[in-house]
Amino acid sequence: MLLDVLSCLKNIPTFSEVPETALSALAECATKKSFGKNCLIISEGDPAGPLFIILTGKVRVFLDSESGKSVTLSIQKGGSYFGELSLLDDQPRSASIITLEPTLCAMIPKKAFATWLAEQSEEASLGVMRGLTRLIRTLTNNVRGLALCDVYTRLSRTLHESAVVQNDELVILEKISHQELANQIGSSREMVSKIMKDLTTGGYLSIQGKTVRILKTLPSAW
Repeated sequence: MLLDVLSCLKNIPTFSEVPETALSALAECATKKSFGKNCLIISEGDPAGPLFIILTGKVRVFLDSESGKSVTLSIQKGGSYFGELSLLDDQPRSASIITLEPTLCAMIPKKAFATWLAEQSEEASLGVMRGLTRLIRTLTNNVRGLALCDVYTRLSRTLHESAVVQNDELVILEKISHQELANQIGSSREMVSKIMKDLTTGGYLSIQGKTVRILKTLPSAW
């Protein structure tokens, strides 16, 4: 478990600049906890708590509106994480998390994080600050994209960022729902569906089950 936790911590922007020796000490603070299917791990508005690292399983991150409508923000599985900001502040949880299948998580409590930060002091603090700076820069670029790029450009960029190279093809292995894409790029589901349909009809995309293939370079405009 220790290696899995350490590997995931390295991928969390907040900790990406922390030296591995210091990060290993944080990974050792983790404890395991199992959750059954359809278990609500976090409710939006809950008090700040531990960082969760998904070792196995799958969860849905979502928001509920006052009218009762539920909006899925993302689906996360093994190797992913949630709740990292709660280690740094005491603000309530900003989204709800429910399991889609039996899930095993590693948890790092706030108290353990605070102790680690004090003991590792210089290396840990400087690394966390650098990681947060990188995160702010990334968020700034995302805001710039939302403000200055049209819906098609944002969608095209997201599709490319989600794809991996497989047998010399660009493939999105986990199909993202049109609603999830719309949430990510700040658009409506209807607009995303229309663009995806046009790209498929035009031979740019191939959708088979949960797999999306980018068959050729997406057009510069739509």
